[in-house]
Amino acid sequence: MGDLKDELLKAIWHAFTALDVDHSGKVSKSQLKVLSHNLCTVLKVPHDPVALEEHFRDDDEGPVSNQGYMPYLNKFILEKVQDNFDKIEFNRMCWTLCVKKNLTKSPLLITEEDAFKVWVIFNFLSEDKYPLIIVPEEIEYLLKKLTEAMGGGWQQEQFEHYKINFDDSKDGLSVWELIELIGNGQFSKGMDRQTVSMAINEVFNELILDVLKQGYMMKKGHRRKNWTERWFVLKPNVIYYYVSEDLKDKKGDILLDENCCVEPLPDKDGKKCLFLIKCFDKTFEISASDKKKKQEWIQAIHSTIHLLKLGSPPPHKEARQRRKELRKKLLAEQEELERQMKELQAANENKQQELETVRKKLEEAASRAAEEEKKRLQTQVELQTRFSTELEREKLIRQQMEEQVAQKSSELEQYLQRVRELEDMYLKLQDALEDERQARQDEETVRKLQARLLEEEASKRAELERWHLEQQQAIQMTEAEKQELEQQRVMKEQALQEAMAQLAQLELERKQALEQYEEVKKKLEVATSTTKSWKDKVAHHEGLIRLIEPGSKNPHLITNWGPAAFTQAELEEREKNWKEKKTTE
Repeated sequence: MGDLKDELLKAIWHAFTALDVDHSGKVSKSQLKVLSHNLCTVLKVPHDPVALEEHFRDDDEGPVSNQGYMPYLNKFILEKVQDNFDKIEFNRMCWTLCVKKNLTKSPLLITEEDAFKVWVIFNFLSEDKYPLIIVPEEIEYLLKKLTEAMGGGWQQEQFEHYKINFDDSKDGLSVWELIELIGNGQFSKGMDRQTVSMAINEVFNELILDVLKQGYMMKKGHRRKNWTERWFVLKPNVIYYYVSEDLKDKKGDILLDENCCVEPLPDKDGKKCLFLIKCFDKTFEISASDKKKKQEWIQAIHSTIHLLKLGSPPPHKEARQRRKELRKKLLAEQEELERQMKELQAANENKQQELETVRKKLEEAASRAAEEEKKRLQTQVELQTRFSTELEREKLIRQQMEEQVAQKSSELEQYLQRVRELEDMYLKLQDALEDERQARQDEETVRKLQARLLEEEASKRAELERWHLEQQQAIQMTEAEKQELEQQRVMKEQALQEAMAQLAQLELERKQALEQYEEVKKKLEVATSTTKSWKDKVAHHEGLIRLIEPGSKNPHLITNWGPAAFTQAELEEREKNWKEKKTTE
């Protein structure tokens, strides 16, 4: 019932959106009253005028949004829906509300009726989120089905080119974009309007009407035992048969359950390609047009009964569910991968910030070292200049001292003092050089730290590539499992064919045994007739023809008619001779 509710909501969403004329996300209460009344009518839900008027009474609140309409829709309509309404009529009512507003005015290769069927198929294949879209994977699935129905070859390269030009800002197509894509003939070039319409109708019958197989076959009547051509339609739990393929005159149905079976029959009564459908209370003999059609119908009916035993949905619905689950799984893996990428990116950004901080520190240290080097050079130049000046002065002093040694003794002491000061300055210069060397060592240490951080980043990138490779291997394993399932299906089909051959052999042996039984029965009737004639001869010989002989002196036997013609001894002798004669014969 949850799946039915989701499918109904999609069509109702189209109708609600069409009523939202100014695209404000709200619809007037009077329009929602009419929509609710029509929904109750087509869904065969009892009307509740009181609840309708109470929920949509006139007040100052104005139009109602989608969220405001959902409580009433769920409580008074969707929760009361049973699976007894005409789904086509329901979809056509919602289609009527939205087609004029949204269907493109440009000429299309398909009719409006075909566009309606594409609209219903879109609701079946679209994602369960709003606004409704159909993802590229489902678009490819639908276009493949249409191409196969038209008898053409699928152009994968053309679709890949279409996907490349697909708008990256959108996750899929809306229903009107899908109708325009199919209607403009981009993927049905060379096909006329009638062929495209027949392909859309075939896909619509399979996906929406659950038609698993259909076609003309001959059916044997139950009363008159005559053969009549009928149009058969196989659905998940029933086979309908009509007078013709327009489905207007239904002649009957064959209800299928897990106790039914289908088996081939040998040709008889001038009919070929026969098979039998056994149900609880009836048995149906059907003749296909050729052996291929016969095998296809037997396989299709057998698969349908097998699905009923397993309680599984129709193949196309099960395939759609598997595709959705696979997309959810891939989306979850992609989100997990994106989350890990974001974490790695955040860690990388943190490392970059740390490296930037270290770089700034290195630049500051280099700047300080350059400043100190500049100061050192300036100091050295000053010292050299000062030293040169002092030397000049010393030369002058020496000349003065040579001239006046006695008078300049005190100046000599001052000169020695100045030399000691120069030595102190020299020691300070050496300390400055040692500080510079230490700064260079610190710079080398920081460079090694930066190299280690870069190696850690490279290892993180290698780990991310390894995770990506594991994901690729998981996808390859999924493909391998799919191939293994296909091999198992082929083996089961071979086993079914062998079982059918054994059944035909057993049927032939049964017929041979029946013919042998008829021959033995005829021989037994001949032997019985021969025995009866011999008994008559013996009775005639022993009872009617009696020899006239002299009577015995022994006492005679007395019968109901008087004295017997034989004595007891003669009678025993005759009985003994008769038995010996019988044994000899």
